[in-house]
Amino acid sequence: MNAPATPARLDNETLLRALAREPTPYTPVWLMRQAGRYLPEYNATRARAGDFLTLAKTPALATEVTLQPLERYPLDAAILFSDILTVPDAMGLGLAFAAGEGPRFTRPLRDETAIARLAAPDPARELRYVLDAVREIRSALGGRVPLIGFAGSPYTLACYMVEGSGSSDWQTLKTMLYARPDLLHRILAVTARAVTDYLNAQIEAGAQAVMLFDTWGGTLSYLGYETFSLAYTRKVIGALRKEAEGRRVPCILFTKGGGQWLEAMAASGADALGLDWTTDPRVARRRVGSQVALQGNLDPMALLAPPKAVRAEARKVLDAFGGAPGHVFNLGHGISQYTAPEAVAELVDEVRTYSTKLRGVAGA
Repeated sequence: MNAPATPARLDNETLLRALAREPTPYTPVWLMRQAGRYLPEYNATRARAGDFLTLAKTPALATEVTLQPLERYPLDAAILFSDILTVPDAMGLGLAFAAGEGPRFTRPLRDETAIARLAAPDPARELRYVLDAVREIRSALGGRVPLIGFAGSPYTLACYMVEGSGSSDWQTLKTMLYARPDLLHRILAVTARAVTDYLNAQIEAGAQAVMLFDTWGGTLSYLGYETFSLAYTRKVIGALRKEAEGRRVPCILFTKGGGQWLEAMAASGADALGLDWTTDPRVARRRVGSQVALQGNLDPMALLAPPKAVRAEARKVLDAFGGAPGHVFNLGHGISQYTAPEAVAELVDEVRTYSTKLRGVAGA
């Protein structure tokens, strides 16, 4: 019988302990899109790369920008620098980023023949650059903090795959959903397999936690969310590798606008739920109990306020979650490119100092 694997050395386990709902001396903090355009050093690296896709597909550059926020701030996790649309790009849809327009697919899924041909890619081949980046980042971190890997949810990826680009109403996708749900279910089934394989490959390469970004699940109808989003997300979570390197690999599920489905999300098998800023953490905790950890949920726009207001808003979020175990501080969505780097420094400092005091009060 093989002996259990010895956990890899990790200097800061605060995030993983919070995701396991274990007591921590303070509330761990990381930020969605923490490596991004608000940082001048990121912009310099991106300019050196020439374009976003080159930056994302060059492991050395992806490693560089992943580590940049950790050099500025005492964050409790690194998150892989990549993009959720690498998966459909590897499925042959032809991803491009036009200046000022965002992502666009040259071959969106619009007809039955293309949908019938859709297949999950082999991450070791078509997405090797991502896995190489995970390995390089883990090596560069040297056990400082855990590395979070991620993917888009099957539904969110399908939105872009059918629409061909971002949208304010997802008209093409929604038309397919109501007129030909069989075609959408085919896309979702293949994409769920692709996301599962991709996340498991990230875990194998060294990701110590994973996150599913269901950015557009909240645009579905109440019943549609279960049918077209959560049902497939649940399949992904159920097939994920649960342990690696002698530790549990927690999974965080974030549905923007998903506050009305918290109970169902908590029963999905995820270890933690991300909350956006429209959800009251007190209500969320009452609804899901101690079943999952919670992550969030400062409005990203609060970081555009003066330092005193940033700190006050951070305290409001921490007070709402309370000092009990099982909270990871984050934004309710990605950080704005217009955020001053100094505002993030104020935020991270306030989260660390104030949550330490809260823990002291809770333990008194």
